Amino acid sequence: MSDKVKKINLNHSFIFFFFVNIFCIFIFKYSNSNVSTILCLLLILIIGVSHGALDHIKGQKLLELFNLKSIYIFYITYILISGVVIATWMLLPSITLIIFLIIASYHFGKEDTQFLINNKSYFTQMLYFFKGFLIILAPLYFHFQETVAIFKLLLIDNEMFYLSLNFIETNKVIQLGIFCSTLSSIFLFLNNFEIKKFIIFLDYFSILILNYYLSPLLAFTIYFCFLHSIRHSISLAIELNPNSVANGFGLFIKKALPLTILTGVFSFIALYLLNNSYNLDSAILKVIFIGLASLTFPHILLEYFLEKNEK
Repeated sequence: MSDKVKKINLNHSFIFFFFVNIFCIFIFKYSNSNVSTILCLLLILIIGVSHGALDHIKGQKLLELFNLKSIYIFYITYILISGVVIATWMLLPSITLIIFLIIASYHFGKEDTQFLINNKSYFTQMLYFFKGFLIILAPLYFHFQETVAIFKLLLIDNEMFYLSLNFIETNKVIQLGIFCSTLSSIFLFLNNFEIKKFIIFLDYFSILILNYYLSPLLAFTIYFCFLHSIRHSISLAIELNPNSVANGFGLFIKKALPLTILTGVFSFIALYLLNNSYNLDSAILKVIFIGLASLTFPHILLEYFLEKNEK
């Protein structure tokens, strides 16, 4: 990863940390419950989803590695995987949710940190998982009942699932998980020590502050859009134009716009259909989290196969 990416991400973490403190402590400490779920959906569709909207370009690279020329192979495969994820969620929601949370934890930990880390050992991959696991654990720790309510809205009606959650809460398993996440941040910081790696702790405290003051949905939205997605988008913009970040970002927006718009259209169609059976907030939560799961699985698979075959 280039020094330019590291420097920009360093500044980004500083800005995000101060933004989080101002936003949470002085503005939304008492009023975040009034933030509309539709606003969270719009932010995720506009800013969050767009960081994966260049997957078709990466897919073209992957096809070239396999000597395949038709881009339609990529589109069909990508859509099929997304469809399978949605169908699996409908049939086995508890299992699919657990798998999604595990994969998302690793993905968040890796994408947010790998620009600082040269070591690619299995131990480092495990540290990525525990670092990203904080995104899942923090809302459970600070807002357990509200987070459980979101799970119930996501079609999770398995009694054993909720008994397990209650066991986790009463036996301080969540605190143990947060402790492991803290240790993972310390290990990543000390690995090939550089002072600039202290931004790992800025991100760590930003996530805790968000979840302490804000509702789980709003905390996740701000993290996903303004830390995770923007950081990934910056890297893509620099790949598109290493000489000018501004021009690279303009090019990124232009290339990402078609798939971002398409995703938004499908999301609002799904929202319209779901709103016939559920209230608006419940329908939005289903679109956000089940929709993100359906996009995350093919996105991560694409990144994995591209990285593996480029080696």
